[in-house]
Parts: sequence; structure tokens; C-alpha cells
Amino acid sequence: MAAAVAAVAAAALGRGLRPSPSAWQLRGPLAGRSRLLCPAACGGGAPAAAAASHQSGAGEGERYCMELLRKRDYEGFLCSLLLPAECRRSAFALRAFNVELAQIKESVTQKTIGLMRIQFWRQAVEDMYHDNPPQQPVAVELWKEKNMDDRAYRDIGELEAYAENTQSAILYLTLEMLGVKDLHADHAASHIGKAQGIVTCLRATPFHASRGKVFLPMDICMLHGVSQEDFIRRNQEKKMRDVIYDIASQAHVHLEHARSFRKNVPVKAFPAFLYTAALEDYLNKIQKVDFDIFHPSLHRKSTLLPLHLYIRSWKKTY
Repeated sequence: MAAAVAAVAAAALGRGLRPSPSAWQLRGPLAGRSRLLCPAACGGGAPAAAAASHQSGAGEGERYCMELLRKRDYEGFLCSLLLPAECRRSAFALRAFNVELAQIKESVTQKTIGLMRIQFWRQAVEDMYHDNPPQQPVAVELWKEKNMDDRAYRDIGELEAYAENTQSAILYLTLEMLGVKDLHADHAASHIGKAQGIVTCLRATPFHASRGKVFLPMDICMLHGVSQEDFIRRNQEKKMRDVIYDIASQAHVHLEHARSFRKNVPVKAFPAFLYTAALEDYLNKIQKVDFDIFHPSLHRKSTLLPLHLYIRSWKKTY
């Protein structure tokens, strides 16, 4: 498994479409913005119970990974809890390493220092190939150097390509941990990873805008006549909502496409795709606030998310 982690991590090192007719297109003076249906609620708090049970037997390194995920990638933490027991520890390590790499950009003020930290992790992966891993949580994917550039994505395709090389890479490795080697599962992982990357970009927009930076695809912003400065100063509210609608719709398209051939995906692969519940939750919430990316409700944790995840795990679906 360590070799597989290193292989995917090393491979990852380096860095406008519209939806088909659906509720996501019902915008306008008559149709308004319709809401997507939320999953039904029933059952109990199994993820929390699993967390307590699993953490009691965890080693120091595993506890570190779990706590890091709980604080910085709560949805990933919940999804990892619902993986088969034999895969869970590796999943925590993979996602924790992803968090460590992802927060480099936010924790440094000089690009040079950030690149030095990336070089540290590059060397860590190299050491894994020589059976001499560093005393750090084993990880997932490697951050790309060009992600240190403070520029927006040129177009939605570049954002999707980045998501494929990062979020989808995590899913590919999770499938490997589950022992799944299936073309349809890989296809689903590709689309779900792209949806997750797009949603992550949207969720981070308020934080980045507060620091004077915007990474939303420039082609969609230009299409609606919106500049980065508009997002920073929160000007042209309606046009900004149109930009967010287009980007969120693309995430929705990927999510629905991944589900369109669900019958062909082995059931054994479904635990890897539980994150779709978190993606759907965010897309539902942003639609309910009419695609206002700065709405306070988007920054609150969903109290029903653990329940929704458990239900999907129990039903063996995604």
C-alpha cells in the first residue's frame, strides 16, 4: 500500500459547459430557482459511534490524522469512518496528507517558503520508495508547484484538470484500497473528483476573496462581465450569482453523470463515493440561497450530514 500511495503521489506532483435541462436550469422571472430535493432523513448517529470506537484503538499517528481531518476536512473524516475497517487507517493517512499539502499555500506568505515545503514532501515520497518513510502520516497526492501561483484558473477545463489530478486521484487510490479494479468505477471516480474540486473552489471563494484573491475560472467570469475585483468588493451581485450558478451547475453535471451508470459500478466501490452526499448537500444549500456565494448559511456544518452518509452507506448507493 505504501508503494501505491507513493506512486499516485509522485504522479500527481507538478499542479463552459451548461447542464442538461433540469431543476438547475429553471431560472428566470417565471420559473425562479427551484430547489433540489434533499435526501430523506432517518436512522441514528452511527458515524459518531464509529469514530469513538475506532479512535479508542488508534495509534498516535492515526489519532493525529483523524484529528487533522476532523478540523480541516470534516466531510472527508466522516466518509473515511464509513470505509471498511481494513481500509480506514490508510484512508485517514491519505486524506490527512492531502490536508497538509493543501494548507501550505494558506500558511506561508512567501512563495519560496511554500516551494521549500513542497520540496520537503517531494523528498518524503522519494524516501517511501526506499523503505525509509518520514515520521509523518502517509499520504495521498502531491501538491503541484504551479498551484502556488496566485492566479485564477483560465477556464473551467483547467479547474477540472486540476480536480482530476487531485480529488480524483484520492478516489482512485481509495478504490485500490478497497480492492476495486473496474473501468466504470474509475469513470465515476473521475467525475465525482471533478465535482468535488469545483465545489471546493466555490467553498473557498469567500476566504480567498477576504484576502484579495479570486481563483474562479476566468472564462465564466468574463462571460458575465465580472472581474476578480467585483468578488473582492462584492459588486454586481446578480452577475456574480450568474457566475456561481454556471460553475455550480458544472459540478452538478459531473455528479449526475457519475450516477447515470451507477448500475454498472461494483457495489464494493460505493464506499469510496460517499463524499457525493457532502457535495449534494452543498449544492442544495447554494441553490436555496440563490447562488449567493457569500451567504452565511454556506459556512455552517450540516448537522444531518452524518445521518445522510450513514443512510447511503447502509443502502449501498452514492
